[in-house]
Amino acid sequence: MTRQIILDTETTGLNPAGGDRIIELAAVELVKRRPSGAHFQRYVNPQRSSHPDALRVHGLTDEFLSDKPLFGQIVGDFLDFVRDAEVIIHNAAFDVAFLDAELERLGLPPFSQQCAGITDSLGIAREQFPGKFNSLDALCKRFGVDNTRRTLHGALLDAELLAEVYVWLTRGQDSLVIELDGPQEDTHAEHVDLRGIELPLISADASELQAHERILQSLEKASGKGSVWKPG
Repeated sequence: MTRQIILDTETTGLNPAGGDRIIELAAVELVKRRPSGAHFQRYVNPQRSSHPDALRVHGLTDEFLSDKPLFGQIVGDFLDFVRDAEVIIHNAAFDVAFLDAELERLGLPPFSQQCAGITDSLGIAREQFPGKFNSLDALCKRFGVDNTRRTLHGALLDAELLAEVYVWLTRGQDSLVIELDGPQEDTHAEHVDLRGIELPLISADASELQAHERILQSLEKASGKGSVWKPG
């Protein structure tokens, strides 16, 4: 699949079943796993106030959102943008629950039927880094992605950061794309026969063996559990 959409939302709270709503929806496009420059971003009037904890995260006040369109007014453009694409979301269950709730209010099919498929980048990260923090900020730090602009959560900025993180997470696929798209290796290079080359064998001298033994003894003493490298 050559077209992928990286998606993020901001919401009034954590519970779509309890009436929390989407207040920002953003997505960026990757074509052949590279940013195409196309993106979608809309603020949405949720017709309710954000929970104080959510407001501290995104900073989108009731006053700012009061003149923004309702979800039903932007949904057509949004669905056109994601149609026929694989959609990548970090912690997809959260965003999809909100999208499904908004679509259900409008009598529309669930989000999974509006795109070619949904991939959870958090699941990919947990498989690669089990037992580690795999939030977007943690992954940005791990992969050297600059997230210094992320003083508040914003859907478009988070989607842009996730796009970079996703390419790093799936860099095995990326290397294949680079190999196919980039210059091909010269397969006609001159063959060199290495069978006659003998590699030298250099043994440790007495002082080096003594230094090595001292290191092993210090490790054994520090562990307090005995050595696993010495025969029983």
